[in-house]
Amino acid sequence: MNRRIALGFIMAMVLIASGFIISFYSYNQYSEDTKRVRHTYEVTGTLERILSLMKDAETGSRGYVISQDSTYMSPYKMALRLLPEQIRQLRILCNDNRVQIQRRVRLEQLIEDKLAITKVRIGVKVTDKQNWAVNVESKRTMDALRSQVTLMVDTERILMDMRNRQAERSFRNTLVIIFSLSLLTFMVLAISYRLLEQELIHRQTTEDQLREYEGQLKGQIRQLETSNEELERFAFVASHDLQEPLRKIQSFSNLITDRYGNLFDEDSMLFMSKISHSAERMSKLIKDLLNFSRISNHQEDFKPVPLSDIVQRILDDQELRIKGLDVRIEIGELPVIQAVASQMDHLFNNLISNALKFTRPGVQPVLRIKSRPVNGEDYVGLTADRSYVEIIIEDNGIGFEEKYLDHIFKVFQRLHGKTAFEGTGIGLAICKRVVMYHHGFITARSQPQEGATFVVVLPESQLLQHYDRPTSIEIYSYPTR
Repeated sequence: MNRRIALGFIMAMVLIASGFIISFYSYNQYSEDTKRVRHTYEVTGTLERILSLMKDAETGSRGYVISQDSTYMSPYKMALRLLPEQIRQLRILCNDNRVQIQRRVRLEQLIEDKLAITKVRIGVKVTDKQNWAVNVESKRTMDALRSQVTLMVDTERILMDMRNRQAERSFRNTLVIIFSLSLLTFMVLAISYRLLEQELIHRQTTEDQLREYEGQLKGQIRQLETSNEELERFAFVASHDLQEPLRKIQSFSNLITDRYGNLFDEDSMLFMSKISHSAERMSKLIKDLLNFSRISNHQEDFKPVPLSDIVQRILDDQELRIKGLDVRIEIGELPVIQAVASQMDHLFNNLISNALKFTRPGVQPVLRIKSRPVNGEDYVGLTADRSYVEIIIEDNGIGFEEKYLDHIFKVFQRLHGKTAFEGTGIGLAICKRVVMYHHGFITARSQPQEGATFVVVLPESQLLQHYDRPTSIEIYSYPTR
């Protein structure tokens, strides 16, 4: 719809511009035709003035010859004075027509001959025998001159008529074209107006629907917030209520083992050990679930967090385990970003714990952590032209097949059995939720028995408000470009 409206207005503008161009061209053509008509009038006027001057010279010379009165010489002398200027003007006016140029040359010759004969006649008396011959020659030359002027005037008038007809035809065609373009422009504008009206009605309808959906969404958000608060309270109460019997199970199982361990056989001791370990694993699972639920529901302000301090504190907590495994640690320079410190602690604690957990027997474990600045265009789903930090957590452990990449970031999803490696299957889901909460990106690269590399991309600064943070429990992973 928008394209059709835009196309309609573009067509209308093109038609209007075409009408303006044609009108401008018609005006110029009309001006040229007017100049040509004016030029014709100037040529005919000049020819008529030349003929009039020649008549004055003829009349004055005759009067002088008959009366010998010098007053009759005034028209003759005036004609001799004015003719050169008129002839010069005629040359200028007739220089664009080859036929008229030839006729103008012939006219000048006749004028020159006529003036020469008139000059001779002035010097001859009426009683002189040459007078009759001079008068005959003078009359013949004057008739030829009149015919030449008439021919040139008729030619100019024919040209004027032809130019007038051409101008009228061009004017009529221009009117027809302008009228047609105006009609088309009106039709296009009417159609565009109709399309625009339909678009406005459609947008108004859509806006009304959006307002209705917005009201429904706000109601659902309020319900969701209420539900999240209730779930958070339930999770908190449930965790405490569940922890209490677990602590009693652990305490009494340890107490029984300590007091009556010498009375138990090997199977009984195995059963008590399983009871204690199961209670401990259940307690850890409850704690992880509580942490997982609190990440999105318990909102905190973003503050500058030095990641190097977070990593160093986790390494200090894991010092005995690191020394026991003889792990080689390589930590690069880590930046300060706007984040939630407690969530950064969960993120790096789980990633580092996994690197220390999934080691290969007989191979010295290596843990590398490094970072570099990147742009949002480098990863799918991030904001382009925004500054991010890419953090690499790399180990040389057992690795995994990348076909399970989406699998490992989901809750309770494990690639190994509980007996092979300890854990609750929630750690990487917590990592994913922390990264999503910070509007970042997380993925991994790995091959079996070649170690694993986890890539965490976090923004240097947070621009969104609390209500823009993701709250969905569903976790997604995306491959890098």
